[in-house]
Amino acid sequence: MRLQENIKNRKMMHHDDTAGHGHNHEHDGCCCGHEHDHEHHHDHDDCCVNDHDHDGCCCGHEHGHSHGHGCDCCEDGVEIEKNKTIAGVAVFLVAFVVFHIPGLFKSFSDTTMENIELVAFLLIYLVTAKDIVLNAIKNLFKGKALDEQFLMSVASLGAFIVGEYPEACAVMLFYMVGELFQDYAVDKSRDSITELMDIRPDYANILKKDGTIEKVDPNKVKVGDTIIVKPGEKVPLDGVIIEGQGTLDTSSLTGESLPREVGTKEAVISGSISVSGVLTIKVTKAFGESTVSKILELVENASSKKAKTERFITRFAKVYTPIVVGLAIALAIAPPLIMATTGSSITDFYGVWSPWIYRALTFLVVSCPCALVISVPLSFFAGIGAASTKGVLVKGSNYLELISKCDTVVFDKTGTLTKGVFKVSKINANVDEKKFLEMAVVAEMYSNHPIAKSLKDELINKDKSVFDGIQARQKDIKIEEIHGRGIKAELDGSEILAGNGKLLDMFKIPYEKTGEIGTIVYVAVDNQYLGYAVIEDTVKETSLETIRQLKSLGVKNTVMLTGDRKEIAEKIAKELNLDSVYSELLPEDKVRHVEELLKTSGVLAFVGDGVNDAPVLARADIGIAMGAMGSDAAIEAADIVLMDDNPKNIGKAIKIGRKTMGIAKQNIIFALAVKVLVLILAAVGIASMWAAVFADVGVCVVAILNAMRAGKLK
Repeated sequence: MRLQENIKNRKMMHHDDTAGHGHNHEHDGCCCGHEHDHEHHHDHDDCCVNDHDHDGCCCGHEHGHSHGHGCDCCEDGVEIEKNKTIAGVAVFLVAFVVFHIPGLFKSFSDTTMENIELVAFLLIYLVTAKDIVLNAIKNLFKGKALDEQFLMSVASLGAFIVGEYPEACAVMLFYMVGELFQDYAVDKSRDSITELMDIRPDYANILKKDGTIEKVDPNKVKVGDTIIVKPGEKVPLDGVIIEGQGTLDTSSLTGESLPREVGTKEAVISGSISVSGVLTIKVTKAFGESTVSKILELVENASSKKAKTERFITRFAKVYTPIVVGLAIALAIAPPLIMATTGSSITDFYGVWSPWIYRALTFLVVSCPCALVISVPLSFFAGIGAASTKGVLVKGSNYLELISKCDTVVFDKTGTLTKGVFKVSKINANVDEKKFLEMAVVAEMYSNHPIAKSLKDELINKDKSVFDGIQARQKDIKIEEIHGRGIKAELDGSEILAGNGKLLDMFKIPYEKTGEIGTIVYVAVDNQYLGYAVIEDTVKETSLETIRQLKSLGVKNTVMLTGDRKEIAEKIAKELNLDSVYSELLPEDKVRHVEELLKTSGVLAFVGDGVNDAPVLARADIGIAMGAMGSDAAIEAADIVLMDDNPKNIGKAIKIGRKTMGIAKQNIIFALAVKVLVLILAAVGIASMWAAVFADVGVCVVAILNAMRAGKLK
């Protein structure tokens, strides 16, 4: 939770100077179950005395991490803490060695020697650990007696009482060293998400009515305004190119390294970077509704939906810490009292009480569960960051956990397994193909349907001048649309029919029915049959490889649901080696089939375009939106958003989910095993406080460094 807030604060400080001062963040959803009011006073006049106590750490412990806001005074404060820790460790090591050199202080009595050692280590302790002890006292008055700083303070001060001066200092110093390593690890993982935040544009070049260009905040640009994007600049808002052509780098959005060629009338999305060419763009969405804003909002809120593993760790920590602290108290009191009943002197502090208090203090050091409650959420956070760099946006760690267990993947057809771009695959005509296309395009000239577009594109490819001639006479064409059958057009006294077989049957025109698979457009002119065209939606080049990859990952069932005709659906299913296919479905039919599949599936993912398939996306265990750049419906309806239309990224999401879950489980097993072992050894007097420091700080650092691997997935 703290990691998420750090990112949010960094983004706000960097991009919004007015909003970054004196804002309050109420984190009602902190995983410790408490409500925390985070007041971050970012005014630079008092920056170095900011209240950076993170009451909302997910374990309830304060870690004092810097936010990385970028202001010099905060960075200086972090550097001072780092230098103080390093200097403290150096002085401690020198003192430790000096006091263990045989014969160096032989002229001093044992009492004098002990007093000198006490003063030396007490000075080291006061200089280095003062802030931690004061924070522990503050938190005690706030009702948080079991935070990490309080446990460390009690353990170290108790070590002074029982005469273990070096160990008293070591507990605090190595805790501080662990904090430095933890800050480093957190910052490294945070940077992977911060890189994504860099897609947010800082300005927009708005073209004014007088022809001048003004650099303004993207929030001030309205729908319908015209903006200019120069080479090297980010596209600040979604829009359509009205002038110019060039190439765009969309790698930060899609993970695709190849630049994209763009020209007039093409849609562009915010967050892309212009590589070449000056683009004049008409804005189609306000900044708050733009693709880049949706992505940033999605990533920022990703940690609000926790995985079952995270929730388990949260509940475990809330029970585990009080139990272990209670055992520590019992360990300090019960054995001496029992020994007193057997004749030992209850007033013999160093003989009876001191060894058991030392063991209890060791218990306190070991008891902190930070290795679990920090490293496990960090594993998911890093995994979400790794996925985002691959163009896969995961809305929460719960979905990352679910996708790792996916055994059934259900696909929509159009735009998911196929390109959603229709092309003329065959023409069978008793006249010249160009003449056939000319008549078909006359009938379809007013239509924006994909079928009509495919016929127009085919004529343009064969002879653009013929198409231009039809377009120039468009106003002379009379059109009548015949519902469910096709179109009747009139031009220069000729009657042209273009549509399905029912259209020709209606006008009693004899023709030869074809068994071709695809969408068939029959054409007739003046009651004379000319022929037909076969129009097909082409399968994506990566679809077959995607199905193979999913099967290799252990996905047992691959299914396609489509509203298309049975013969077309079965042809594609056979081509892609899908396990089953259901065709000629309405949206409600798709939901019904998914509900049936859910009964026999472990975890079911539905992959669709996020617009027509919103009900199915919501009903599946995991909804995955394909090709969702610029689609509000996709981002809203889906749990995982693939920022390009490459289905292979589904396999990437599964791999990232499984690797993240593996790392989280490794951290849980490692941390619990070490802590349980050290607790047992401490109880029987074998493990010293040095071992306890490793069991807390050392294990935490190792677990966090392991969690960072989730952000470096190949």
